[in-house]
Amino acid sequence: MKKVKSSLPFIGVSSLVLLASSFATAAEMDHSSMDMSGMDMLEMDHSGMDMDHSSMDMSGDMPDMDHSGMDMSDMDHSGMDMSGMDHSSMDMDMSGMQGGEPPADARSPDYSNGVGYGEHGKPVMMGTLPLWGVSVDDLGYQFDDDLINFEAQGWYGTDSNRIRLRTEGSAQTKENKDIDSLTSLAYWKPLGIFWNGEAGIAYDTQNDKSAVMAGIVGTAPYFIETDARAYLYTDGQVRLDLAAEYEWRLDQRWVVIPEVELTAFSKDDTDNDITKGFNEFETGVRLTYEMLSRQLAPYVGVSYESALGDARDLRRQSDEAVDSSSVTAGVKFWF
Repeated sequence: MKKVKSSLPFIGVSSLVLLASSFATAAEMDHSSMDMSGMDMLEMDHSGMDMDHSSMDMSGDMPDMDHSGMDMSDMDHSGMDMSGMDHSSMDMDMSGMQGGEPPADARSPDYSNGVGYGEHGKPVMMGTLPLWGVSVDDLGYQFDDDLINFEAQGWYGTDSNRIRLRTEGSAQTKENKDIDSLTSLAYWKPLGIFWNGEAGIAYDTQNDKSAVMAGIVGTAPYFIETDARAYLYTDGQVRLDLAAEYEWRLDQRWVVIPEVELTAFSKDDTDNDITKGFNEFETGVRLTYEMLSRQLAPYVGVSYESALGDARDLRRQSDEAVDSSSVTAGVKFWF
């Protein structure tokens, strides 16, 4: 029994030495080789851990830390008090943001960036170039009346402003070969998507008078080409011409064109067989065939003309036809 009692102190001392040695070994362990990828840190109980961060110095440079795998979506920031933070030392460069003065090397207004245009010169938009054109809408012969009808116009300018010269009328091929025409020189300008305005001066060979002209031309609904022109003569007479035509396309080349015209005056002029109100009605239909890139279109058709109102009596007194019809043939072209 004595032998047993004497060995107990020795065993206790040996156990203390082995326990101290285990703590020392644990303190020197290298944690870099520890694989904690399988550990779920969210299920660990940290309530009993008391960590004092007040002595930790994090003012140094931490560029080697990888924060890409840190999930901070569950962190509660409601208790964070940032009212004491000093932002006066924060220097943010916002010069690259949109707005303010453009830099010195910004693109030039003509998009050339200082590079020359070469032998062709500076490019321009087609709408700003002055152009010209000629259009002959009717140049035909009326077989029954022995008349040559004509209607033509030429223009020069841009898509926004033009000068237009227009003439229409008829010429007799027999007897005294008189030419009755109404010619105008006008300024042309678009008024909208489908309508254009005209204003200028005109001369009428039938009554040998000049006039001031104003009109509206364009496309009415259902693609009906419409012309409305008013003429104020030097003697106070006012003439109103209304015309409409429609192109009914049968195929890529054949086109049927019905048309109608009305003429009215504001007062009587017996010397020229003119009465107040509507005086003349003309209608016709043409069958055209477009050729040579559609710039040339010969046609055949029929026309009808009739006097209206009191103008019928004046024509009878002058031995002129009140109603007339004729077969026509001619050509229309533009360039």
